Amino acid sequence: MKRLFLLSVLCLLVLGISAQTAKEEIFADVHRSAANYYAYPAVTAVQTVPPAGYKPFYLSHYARHGSRFLIDPDDYEQPLEVMREADRNGVLTGLGKKTLCVLDSMSRMAKGRYGELTPLGARQHRGIAERMYKNFPEIFKGQIEIDARSTVVIRCILSMMAECNQLQALNPKLRFKNDASYHDMYYMNFSGDPHIKEMRKSPEVKAAKEAIRKEHIHPERLMKTLFANTDYLKWKVDAGELMTSLFDVASNMQSHDTGLELYSLFTKEECYDLWQLSNRGWYISFGPSPLTKGEMPSVEANLLENILNTADTCVVRKDSYATLRFGHESCLLPLACLLELDDCGYQTDDLDKLDAIWRNYKIFPMAGNIQFVFYRKKGSDDILVKVLLNESETKLPVKSDVAPYYHWKDVELYYRNKLEALRK
Repeated sequence: MKRLFLLSVLCLLVLGISAQTAKEEIFADVHRSAANYYAYPAVTAVQTVPPAGYKPFYLSHYARHGSRFLIDPDDYEQPLEVMREADRNGVLTGLGKKTLCVLDSMSRMAKGRYGELTPLGARQHRGIAERMYKNFPEIFKGQIEIDARSTVVIRCILSMMAECNQLQALNPKLRFKNDASYHDMYYMNFSGDPHIKEMRKSPEVKAAKEAIRKEHIHPERLMKTLFANTDYLKWKVDAGELMTSLFDVASNMQSHDTGLELYSLFTKEECYDLWQLSNRGWYISFGPSPLTKGEMPSVEANLLENILNTADTCVVRKDSYATLRFGHESCLLPLACLLELDDCGYQTDDLDKLDAIWRNYKIFPMAGNIQFVFYRKKGSDDILVKVLLNESETKLPVKSDVAPYYHWKDVELYYRNKLEALRK
């Protein structure tokens, strides 16, 4: 009886944790508000034991690069120059002066490294490689071949090398084919046809995003803590722009091994507000939003087709194999939506209800990844597959009697039909 009571309590606790709202999750850890700057979180997921007799033999993945510096020099220089000019005019508060010093330090740290992988980013990929090796040892034993491809961007190439080097250290017999070529960009980092680009710039989208900014950017409190002169603030500072610029720098500082931080400038409520700005923006421009007719995920049709075609050639091999791809969050997020992993394909016109279901920090943190893991059983041609999002098992839009494992023939048919429908 006592055991039953304890199990009941445990179940309630688990349900309580899983039922946390986005606001509660961000209040518990404001780093989540960083959205696509969110550093890859600690992995606690447990892998479900496969059906009897099934062993993993092929792994196919698409991974985002690891933590990086901000890409544009202006990401650092614009807020820094605003604060410098205010300091020259003697209108910064004590906190404003401290903020100026931190911005100056970050600007110096980033000089000449804009968009580059940080040491943390490399460690993230080494950790992912080590867990792949540990979770699926049958795939990485012996002298198997690994095909690893990257976009032509340096941070992605270095992410690829970090993952491959870790696998090589764990098994020196592994044989790698590494590549980073414009030849593969049509599926590795396809930017979309003109129709998609125009849809993102439509008057409806612009109006929606402007309304989101007005609803969620409230810089008044923050500005009063940084500037001592309200007249100067009114006439010389774009408060909303400065707030979002400071938040970008603050959010991305978790990409670095540094004791510097700017998150303390913001209240948790402000962090949640600014994250909603990001969450809704990504949903509209890269997710399945009805505002963009649910078409944005289709930009990754070439990538999905490559995953399917490559799998077809690998599942007939006698030996194990792995296909590793390294790219960007602007590909990873729409791919997850196209695959309809868990709730990634969720559609709603009511953006006020969006974050109850759809939260971008769960999809594409730094080093975010999607892994297809294939299993087979001796004497059977029924291949199984499971799909991991950031190393957690996901639900697919296909029926299965062995979930989270799915029959590959059903999964492939579903996605082939989806691709055919998209291209009509």
